[in-house]
Amino acid sequence: MNEPMDPPDADPLAPVLRPVRAGNGFEEALEQILQVVRLGLVAAGERLPAERELAERLGISRVTLREVLKVLQDQGLLESRRGRYGGTFVRPRPDAPVAGAEEELRRRVAGTDIEDVLRFREVLETGAAELCATYGPAFSTSQAERLRSALAATHEAPLAEYRRLDTLLHLTLAELAGSATLTAQYAAVRAGVNDLLDCIPLLVRNLEHSQRQHTALVGAVLDGDVDAAREIAREHCGGTAALLRGFLA
Repeated sequence: MNEPMDPPDADPLAPVLRPVRAGNGFEEALEQILQVVRLGLVAAGERLPAERELAERLGISRVTLREVLKVLQDQGLLESRRGRYGGTFVRPRPDAPVAGAEEELRRRVAGTDIEDVLRFREVLETGAAELCATYGPAFSTSQAERLRSALAATHEAPLAEYRRLDTLLHLTLAELAGSATLTAQYAAVRAGVNDLLDCIPLLVRNLEHSQRQHTALVGAVLDGDVDAAREIAREHCGGTAALLRGFLA
């Protein structure tokens, strides 16, 4: 009788690494590699797959992948080594002082259902965008200028002010949707989102991507393109959600 053959070694990264969606490639790739690190799928001191393989598995360019890896190196999670045996390696877990900061992070997000917050935010954001675009072509000159000014303020914002002005832009969209209840609910959920965002770093690549989405969203609203406004808002929420899941989940 033939002995059963041992199954081939399973790929431990297969449950996590998958092709990302085109709209939020950077954010979703960052989320997935963060999961690989946080789940210990590549042990501390071990090397990640080669850049070419990672890029192919994620369905992104090597330029985007390098930006993702640079962010994680800056956060102290990965390190790059040169030479024949070089590559990108997972760094050991931090020592006590930083570990204390991580404990504080866990305390701050404890009791928060991150998925619930993110889903409710998406419902409100996409609803507000759709309503705004419905009424956008009929906005008064002052309403349209108010929206353009809120957008311009985010483009000109220094990093320290960005999150506040980003919030004001989204609140402006909610208000212009014409529902006081929606605006109040959005203000409440956005406060919760900002508490979560304060726990993760500001990433320049993500902010640039968000700004392009903001510009497209405002344009769709003022043009009355309801479908585009809704989809841009959904994609925008998805990018933020990917970062929060990656860093906090």
